[in-house]
Amino acid sequence: MTDTPELPSTGPLLALDPGEKTIGVAVCNGDRTVITPVETIRRTKFTADATRVFELYDEFSCVGLVIGLPINMDGSIGPRAQSARALGNNFKRLRDLPIRFQDERLSSDKAEDRLRAAGKRREEIDRVIDAHAAAVILEDAIEALSA
Repeated sequence: MTDTPELPSTGPLLALDPGEKTIGVAVCNGDRTVITPVETIRRTKFTADATRVFELYDEFSCVGLVIGLPINMDGSIGPRAQSARALGNNFKRLRDLPIRFQDERLSSDKAEDRLRAAGKRREEIDRVIDAHAAAVILEDAIEALSA
């Protein structure tokens, strides 16, 4: 599920949960032991969205990008996954950086379960779910990379 070049084995990674209206963002520390939801970007134009993603990438001194790939439950690639791949390809056109596409099936459900278990109310969950889903995607990617 990865594109070349491979992600470096150490260093902070930025993860994205791309949706139609928002992009959830999370980051990990250099040794990849702490994952933090960062923010939810409200999508406007690609250039503005990319500018914000690259600002965050640079702010956290990231060495690679993980993009959630919304594969269908039956394992097939649908329009949403094609859109996520296109987003990654467009980022690569602007800046040469390693990108890994990570299966994101059920990441939002997992994030919502965690937020509910932490006692968050529906309004707060709705506000932060995308960034927390990006954190789940990053967690899954780190686990896959270390396997």
